[in-house]
Amino acid sequence: MDKDQVAGKFEQGVGKAKEKLGEAVGNQKLANQGVADQVKGAAKETWGNAKDAARTTHDRHAAEAEDTANANREDFADKVAEMKKKANEKIDDFKERERAKHAANS
Repeated sequence: MDKDQVAGKFEQGVGKAKEKLGEAVGNQKLANQGVADQVKGAAKETWGNAKDAARTTHDRHAAEAEDTANANREDFADKVAEMKKKANEKIDDFKERERAKHAANS
């Protein structure tokens, strides 16, 4: 949870208490301040929610990018290993043909 979310919720609670107290004692200024505090708290909480959502999205994208990089690296390593295997098979075939030529000429 983001600190702005917590602070916003707290500010809304304080504002609600001011509003109710102002209404109870007939102090319109205090009641209005309470409503204003609730508005500020709601805005702060919403800002915290937006930051939290952005952070979550960023973290998800970073994890997806890392997964893609790992998969690409593994795929590349597999292709290199396959190329190495094919090259060694061709080298072995060449060596075998050369041994057979040498044996036929001896």
